[in-house]
Amino acid sequence: MIYLLLGALLFGGVHVIATVLPAQRDSLKNAVGAKVWQSVFSIASVLGIVFFVLAYLNMDQDLLSQNLYQPWPAGRHLLMLLALIMFILLGASMGKGYIRLYLRHPMSLGIALWAGGHLLVNGERAVVWLFGTLLVVALADLVFSFMRGKKPDYVPQVKSDVRAVVIGVVAYLVFLFGFHPYVLGVPVVN
Repeated sequence: MIYLLLGALLFGGVHVIATVLPAQRDSLKNAVGAKVWQSVFSIASVLGIVFFVLAYLNMDQDLLSQNLYQPWPAGRHLLMLLALIMFILLGASMGKGYIRLYLRHPMSLGIALWAGGHLLVNGERAVVWLFGTLLVVALADLVFSFMRGKKPDYVPQVKSDVRAVVIGVVAYLVFLFGFHPYVLGVPVVN
């Protein structure tokens, strides 16, 4: 359980500071420098995800078997579609294409869809804690970014969208057939 808490604190904490408290974020960024802030933000985010994965891998069966609610049996196919969309949106968030320009915040939207999909098909306390944290952070980022009027400003290129789709599909397949079954021990395709 300690890994779950550390993951939520590290990942959620830096994102909450960056999203909900922009004045404090900017003052901290000015105090330590932009590169140091970005490094700390990235390291804390990655460590948070590592702690989430460690929490899942080290979870005892009692905690994994504690269902908070009954999952939606038909949601598995929806989750697979949402996961594919999430990977494409992650790819789009790093480019200068029409997808990013139109959606404004494709990474947060993708994470929200992916986390929400996992909550549909998993009712275990540990899984709800993990994906609930990711969903709250993603939704907070979407809401506060839209409230501040934050949006990308560039001339979009179709090749960036094509690259996002290719990267997204490849990453999806790696997760589907590699990471999920062999690292997490949870086969997605039977």
